[in-house]
Amino acid sequence: MGRKFFVGGNWKCNGTTEEVNKIVSTLNAGEVPSQDVVEVVVSPPFVFLPLVKTSLRPDFHVAAQNCWVKKGGAFTGEVSAEMLVNLSIPWVIIGHSERRLILKESNEFVADKVAYALAQGLKVIACIGETLEQREAGSTVAVVAEQTKAIAAKISNWTDVVLAYEPVWAIGTGKVATPAQAQEVHCELRKWLQANVSPEVAASTRIIYGGSVTAANCKELAAQPDVDGFLVGGASLKPEFIDIIKSAEVKKNA
Repeated sequence: MGRKFFVGGNWKCNGTTEEVNKIVSTLNAGEVPSQDVVEVVVSPPFVFLPLVKTSLRPDFHVAAQNCWVKKGGAFTGEVSAEMLVNLSIPWVIIGHSERRLILKESNEFVADKVAYALAQGLKVIACIGETLEQREAGSTVAVVAEQTKAIAAKISNWTDVVLAYEPVWAIGTGKVATPAQAQEVHCELRKWLQANVSPEVAASTRIIYGGSVTAANCKELAAQPDVDGFLVGGASLKPEFIDIIKSAEVKKNA
């Protein structure tokens, strides 16, 4: 069984009710490959989750952009995994580089969040990736392996995990990892999973790419053997997100 192509849209901290309705209308009208070819998940800010959940086409799913590391309680400003489950939100993004870098979320904290979210029945898009300094120092593979190792130490079942490789230097900068650079890291990650988790997990876990993915570059990236989809930022707020979803056809026809 091949890995089903996965396209996530991370809306980040963007949107008004009017803008969200417009984005959803565009998505609902879009002609995309069927669910057996591509899995599509969009991630609006917390406050718009119910609106998007009720108005979005049924073949697309919704993700939160984060959740708290344990059960809710006296944690002002946080949203717990249990709340997301209560709202029937199936997915959550955890460990995005903006949270790792700006909010100083450590590898261990991210791993604890992943484990807790999975334990509550959520599916997780777990983000990893290196900074420009780390890439220039030649430590890309060591950095992403360390990030993945922290997660692997806390979970035993990878069925509901999608791994998102997002080179920090390519997020929102317009710089994109070349298809060869993306493939190289994805291949190394799969080798790491094979050696440190299991050959089955390595073969079945989807590793998606994020970092300035656009309609212009998605097909070439999608053609790489170890790139199983995308986590799209800015372009997920635009009509071109439909074109990015369509790049799943590249895999189907490969």
